[in-house]
Amino acid sequence: QLQLVESGGGLVQPGESLRLSCAASGITLGSYTIVWFRQAPGKEREGVSCISNGARSTAYADSVKGRFTISRDNAKNTAYLQMNSLKPEDTAVYFCAAGRRWSRTCLIEYDYWGQGTQVTVSS
Repeated sequence: QLQLVESGGGLVQPGESLRLSCAASGITLGSYTIVWFRQAPGKEREGVSCISNGARSTAYADSVKGRFTISRDNAKNTAYLQMNSLKPEDTAVYFCAAGRRWSRTCLIEYDYWGQGTQVTVSS
């Protein structure tokens, strides 16, 4: 049974925006740190951003800082990644994951993973 489901990916041109959603079921998302990862074809998985359970703390990879914003709505059991000023190098499958610890590096143990949503940035 899927506990996290990503949505919102698609094909956009450079400079455009997308908002990704990570919807939880069967778990209370407010109990977990949420981390967004991405993986491009032939590349290693990269941590993009994370947010603590109460949204008091956030962290971003240098490659997306100033362009992406992570947020959450625990009442809706959903987390988000707002992606602005998209670049071709942002093209990847984006995954969300949930874990019970917080780290400013976003490197924690993960209890749940989604299946991913494709983001393609191309002219």
